[in-house]
This record gives sequence, structure tokens and C-alpha cells, in this order.
Amino acid sequence: MSKRTDYISWDEYFMGIALMSAKRSKDPSTQVGCCIVNPDKRIMSMGYNGMPAGCDDDEYPWAREGGMLDTKYAFVCHAELNAILNNRSGSLEGCTAYVTLFPCNECAKAIIQSGIKKIIYLSDKYADTDGTKASKKMLDSAGVAYMPYNGKVDKIELEYK
Repeated sequence: MSKRTDYISWDEYFMGIALMSAKRSKDPSTQVGCCIVNPDKRIMSMGYNGMPAGCDDDEYPWAREGGMLDTKYAFVCHAELNAILNNRSGSLEGCTAYVTLFPCNECAKAIIQSGIKKIIYLSDKYADTDGTKASKKMLDSAGVAYMPYNGKVDKIELEYK
């Protein structure tokens, strides 16, 4: 008997974990996940977009429109920053971040400062915004590579049986 041949690739595995992490987000409009992996293919940390620890997500707004204090933007911690801050495994130097949405300029700063050297992203739907343009400019200057996810699997089903 030979080994199974229909197993998923490392990129498919880690992006799947980022997607599963995004399912924890309570944001009604955008759920984002991040999985940070070291060069030895070991998961260092994960995160999703949500309120900071200790802040009751029922007491804060989730709206996209309105004054700053009436929207989620002043309060939500992005998936990438959460994953960086959640890390308890050691240095993130040389790691890869698998993200479901291309990092904003604020997360790009944290990615650069943490030593992450590669980003694999699923969506770049805000590519034309100033925030994403600033993010790419900083990542390019700092030598952080980024590339779209190119897995061959479109769907993975999980069964709890």
C-alpha cells in the first residue's frame, strides 16, 4: 500500500487555519483570520479581528458608518495584530503570516517590527485604498515579501463525527 495522494499542501493547511480563525470574529461585515508560521512549518500564533481582551464585545459598536466612537474602527484589533500579540512561542523573526485579507498599513507596521518576512494573502479587495498602498510601500521598503494564496483546494469540509 502506498501513501495517500489527496492530502492538502502546507499553504492550504495554514490558510485553512487562518480561515477557521476568522470564523471566531464577531464582526458582522468582515471576518479576518491570521496564522503565523515559522520556517520549520510550526504554528507560532493565530488571531482574528475582534475587541481587545477584557472589552465586552456587546458593549462596543460594530457599525461601519457614523462618527468614530459609533463605529468599530476605534476599537477592533485586527487579526494580524492579534496574532502578533497572542504569540507566546518565541521570536517571529523570519516567519510567514497567512492572512485572509491583505494587511492594512497599521498591521503592516506591526508585521515589519515583529520580523515576519513573508505574507500569503487570500483577498486584496482594498488594493486601491491609500491604506493598502501605504502598507505595500512599507512592506516593499522593509523587504517583506507578499504573494496571493495559490492553493488548488477551493473548499475543505470538516465533520464532527
